[in-house]
Amino acid sequence: MSQPSLRAQDVLVLAKLVSYRGKRPPMAQIGADLSLSSSQIHSSLKRLEKSRLIAAGADRGRPLLGPVQEFLVHGVKYAFPAQRGEITRGIPTAHAAPPLNEHITDSELPPVWPSPEGNVRGLTFEPLHKMVPGAALKDPVLYELLALVDAFRDGRARERQLAERELASRLRKLLHE
Repeated sequence: MSQPSLRAQDVLVLAKLVSYRGKRPPMAQIGADLSLSSSQIHSSLKRLEKSRLIAAGADRGRPLLGPVQEFLVHGVKYAFPAQRGEITRGIPTAHAAPPLNEHITDSELPPVWPSPEGNVRGLTFEPLHKMVPGAALKDPVLYELLALVDAFRDGRARERQLAERELASRLRKLLHE
């Protein structure tokens, strides 16, 4: 039997589960919110459960605060390293997006997820999954979570420290722990 590996879409699904404040809606709703099929959502939930990032049993699908925080802060950057590219139009991420943009100013071009819906010119920062920009535009809470994850994927030490503090605060608030 092969060991299931997390995929980038699983991080997107995990962040969306957190944005629901720990209450898992039907798979069809998650799929519609992320523009993913129900089968993709089902597979992601199975991998997240096997990875012990979401609860099984009575609390099935509820993100587990400690493991989620540890994985996002320390694991994502190794499993899904950032890929930067050329100048493009897009949606700001990492330190150029809320909430970190309130604390960090940078004279360089900001990192952006390429998107025709974006209104900022910056350096391409490949999102975890191709559906990230669209999903983030529909949900400000999800947008902040994904931007914080990107700060871990490619941020400098100060950015990562601020991101860790912001993420911990949001996870406690959203998951009521």
